Amino acid sequence: MTRAFAFLVNPSSGGGAAPRVVVPLARALREAGAQVEVTYTTSADETPALVAAAVEGGEVVVSVGGDGMLSSVAGAVAEAGGVLAVIPAGRGNDFARMLAIPHETAAQARLLLDGAERSIDLLRVTRGDGASYVVAGSVYAGVDARAAEIVDRSHWLPGRLQYPVAAVRALATYRPVACTLEVDGTRTSHQAATVVVANSRYYGKGMAIAPAASVDDGLLDVIVIEAAGRLDLIRALPKVYDGGHVDLDEVTVRTGRRVTLSGLHRGGGAVPVGADGEALGPLPADGAAPLVIELMPKAVRVLA
Repeated sequence: MTRAFAFLVNPSSGGGAAPRVVVPLARALREAGAQVEVTYTTSADETPALVAAAVEGGEVVVSVGGDGMLSSVAGAVAEAGGVLAVIPAGRGNDFARMLAIPHETAAQARLLLDGAERSIDLLRVTRGDGASYVVAGSVYAGVDARAAEIVDRSHWLPGRLQYPVAAVRALATYRPVACTLEVDGTRTSHQAATVVVANSRYYGKGMAIAPAASVDDGLLDVIVIEAAGRLDLIRALPKVYDGGHVDLDEVTVRTGRRVTLSGLHRGGGAVPVGADGEALGPLPADGAAPLVIELMPKAVRVLA
């Protein structure tokens, strides 16, 4: 039986790349006899209703955009009990990289038409005020969240340079984070450059921040990079691309299923939090109402 597809497309992803990706792919699927519906949307508020209607109609929900778009769609598909597919069309495309999604139209069409389903984990992030978000890839607090803010303002740079330039600029001005971290009930304190809670190996357009991470192992990988000199951090940055940073003395790796995090910049000041390229506001300073990140095991079925 030929699959039917509901494409949810963020037209602004990747500087307008998404429509250029979806048009030939939708044509190839229709030529193969598949039913394809394409909806363009930039509003996360619309996503649950669009996904629910697609799942009710027996359609595979296809996220076409970046990692932020994917997280909102994946959470809605998980809630509706549907099947997800991922077509990369953003700036980072790190979760698609983790799933080894091809970039060529013909290969993408074969995956959508004939690919097998697999169940993967997701993350749920809950703030102290009760606001909750589903995240596919990773949540991070500190210098990398600052780098993500810089990327959002770096559209004038070529795409291949946006993340490396932002990382160096963020490291050049970073302040350590005095934070309290709890992983499955074990609490530690740190003076950190960043703390990352990862489901996926990659973030920041191909940085292997959590090289041992797997999207179906039922575990969160927690990476703590302790505060160091700015030049030392900048020199160590290339190691993140192949995962070699985890061998440094300044890096701690832990695994678990539930993580809490709170803290402030050393000397005062709110710490930014990000998730899959989207800002989540400041890190809670109050340890009594921390940021909570929990694993959602086997949360959604995906074609990969």
